[in-house]
Amino acid sequence: MCRTEGRAQGLWEARSQLSVGFRPLPQTTPTLLQFMRAGDVLVVTRVDRLARSIADLQTIVQTLKSKGVALVCTEQPVDTSTAAGKCFLDMLGVFSEFETNLRKERQAEGIANAKAKGVYKGRPRQIDREEIRAMRAAGLSAIEISNRLGIARAHVYRCLK
Repeated sequence: MCRTEGRAQGLWEARSQLSVGFRPLPQTTPTLLQFMRAGDVLVVTRVDRLARSIADLQTIVQTLKSKGVALVCTEQPVDTSTAAGKCFLDMLGVFSEFETNLRKERQAEGIANAKAKGVYKGRPRQIDREEIRAMRAAGLSAIEISNRLGIARAHVYRCLK
C-alpha cells in the first residue's frame, strides 16, 4: 500500500515494501511482526503481498492472532476479526499457492521443451578455456592470465579445474 493511500484510510503508521521474485518470506515481514501490538490492525493490499505460500500465511496469521492483531486487506474482502474473513483468507491463500505452483510447472515444462529443441542453451562462452590452460602451461600465473584476458582470477581457477 502506498503511504498516501494509507494516510487517506486513517492509518497511524504506513510501512511499504517492494517485492521482487519469489522469496520464502518477504524480508521485512519479521520486522513488521515485531512492531505489532495487541489491538493493532495489519492492513495489506493483497494476501499474496504478505506471504508466498499457505504455510507462510498460516504462520503469519497465527503470530498475529497470538499478539491480538487483526489482518485486513484493502483489495480483497479479508478481515481476520470475522469468521467469514478468516475463511476467505484461507481460500485465497490456497488458490494463490496453487496459481504459483501451476506457473512454476508451466515454466519448467517450457524450459524442458526448449532444451529438447536445442533452443535453451544459455549464453555462449566468452572465454576459451583451452587458451587459459595453454597460458598456464606456458608458465603464467593465474593473476597474469586474469590481467591479460580481463577476467576475474577466480574464473581462471574455475577453468583450470
